[in-house]
Amino acid sequence: MGLVGNVGNENMQACIDECKKCLQACEECLTLCLNEEDVNKMVTCIKILRDCIDICDLAMKFMSRNSDHAKHVCKECAEICEICAKICDEMQTSHCTKCAEICRQCAAECRKMI
Repeated sequence: MGLVGNVGNENMQACIDECKKCLQACEECLTLCLNEEDVNKMVTCIKILRDCIDICDLAMKFMSRNSDHAKHVCKECAEICEICAKICDEMQTSHCTKCAEICRQCAAECRKMI
């Protein structure tokens, strides 16, 4: 017997999947930022990446448990993902550019949950 509850909610599952993808992209980008020659110029990016990682994780948890507060967390997740995308774009590294694109996709999915 499989899981019940949110499994039938395709919009929620799509958002969970995008949050997972975004979390992974941000973790990878964070590691690459830490390996940049001039790490000091990456500090702003590193900080927002950490926030994005945590809010994506939290959003997945709230959606998975069908929390009454999932919409609020998804709204915050969308906002943080957009800020992360903007800051990543400013870094002008290939890994940040790729991360920014994934953050924007996640933000779009999260906005569908609001």
